[in-house]
Amino acid sequence: MKERRIRLLVLSFAALLTAQSILISVHGAEWQSGDIFRGGRGNVIALTFDDGPCEKKTAEILEILDRFEIKATFFMIGKNAERFPELTSHIIESGHEIGNHTYSHEFLNGVGFDEAHREISRGAEAIFSFSEYGAHFLRPPGGLYDENVIKAAREEECVIALWSIDTLDWCHRSKDEIVSEVLDNVKGGDVILMHDCIYGESHTAEALKEIIPKLQSLGYEFVTLSDMYLNHRK
Repeated sequence: MKERRIRLLVLSFAALLTAQSILISVHGAEWQSGDIFRGGRGNVIALTFDDGPCEKKTAEILEILDRFEIKATFFMIGKNAERFPELTSHIIESGHEIGNHTYSHEFLNGVGFDEAHREISRGAEAIFSFSEYGAHFLRPPGGLYDENVIKAAREEECVIALWSIDTLDWCHRSKDEIVSEVLDNVKGGDVILMHDCIYGESHTAEALKEIIPKLQSLGYEFVTLSDMYLNHRK
């Protein structure tokens, strides 16, 4: 009797794994829901910006990106997207990518599946309300995640996107410190973490004016996170 129960449990677990694989393949072989992505390959760089949008700082960064004709990925907090609807729409219309940074920037590790899923789904809903834009990527606040976050990301069909270079611009580093952090550590396939919403003094925009042309002169191409991820999975 005991062996029969064990066999049934094994079969149930196998069926669960098969169902999950089918779910992923149905939604496209290119996007692996629940993946954890930290960077790609080749001579490409992905600029990513967290915590926005914030009216003045985001607008300044957008102007710089437009000047250099490059696209980036903005990980938006849902309630900030709702607060600045015109700016959010402008980012989308300008060809930049939007990622989900939860609804209220709550740290998700340890909160349990229901709360993690609620934060992620509310963030997705806020983003989706703008031109029915669906975010492919989730960046959990602080880069903190556990099995429940991975499960919730699968439910929302999102890839968990981390980074390979952290500029630490959020702690009010100087322009030169931000520039050095990038240029001293950069390599092909890097995902660079910056912030377009920082309370108080921010030198991110100033640093971008040096980082972008310098990396371009070294032969790097700037791409969105989706472009980097899909190329990485080929």
